[in-house]
Parts: sequence; C-alpha cells; structure tokens
Amino acid sequence: MERELLKNAKKKPVTILYPYEKAPIVKDMRAMVTWKIESCIGCGLCPKVCPSTAIKMFGKGKEAEITYLLDRCIFCGDCVDICPTEAIEVTTEYELAFINRNEMTIYFKRLSKSTPKTEGI
Repeated sequence: MERELLKNAKKKPVTILYPYEKAPIVKDMRAMVTWKIESCIGCGLCPKVCPSTAIKMFGKGKEAEITYLLDRCIFCGDCVDICPTEAIEVTTEYELAFINRNEMTIYFKRLSKSTPKTEGI
C-alpha cells in the first residue's frame, strides 16, 4: 500500500479546479439552444417535436414569438434538427446555474416594425 501511495503522490491530479479552470468544449456538444428569430418562419415544428415541452410559440407565421423554458429542456437537439430554416442553433453555453427560476425563461421576441414617419405638417 505504501508503494501505491508514493507512486500516486508523484502524479499530477486528474481533476481540474473548476470554476478557475475549465475543461475544453467537446465538438458537437449539446448545450443551450438559441433562436435567430429573424429567420424563424413560425412553422410551429419546434414546440411539436420537443419531448419536454420546453418551447412555447405564441402567434403564427412571421409574427410568432418563442418562449424557451431552460429548466425543462433536456438538450436533445430535436428542435435544431427539425427547423426548416435553421433558425435554431446549439450554443456552447453549458454553465446554466441560476439563483432565480424566472431567469431560466428566455423570450425571443421580434423587433416591432417602426411606424412610418410623417412629414412635417
């Protein structure tokens, strides 16, 4: 046993000092998803395919807005695969600890169209 103890004492530790050191991000890692809401056509496929009902869509077509419930998401990537316009992307954001549960709801809203300017009266 002493021999094993001395052998391991000379080796570098396998663990890292998280959060001071971070492990490299693995290629094709599934983490939080995000929407390019300008590219979204509001087809409604992403909430239909989501097994954990983490995606809510309000409105239809180009007026549709998305609510993403991060606390329900299981990071399966089905929504990314089904999107016909590739408006949904997987990010590398994996540190998803929040103090307040309300922060885990992410809204993707469209920019409202500006009203046309009227010329001087």
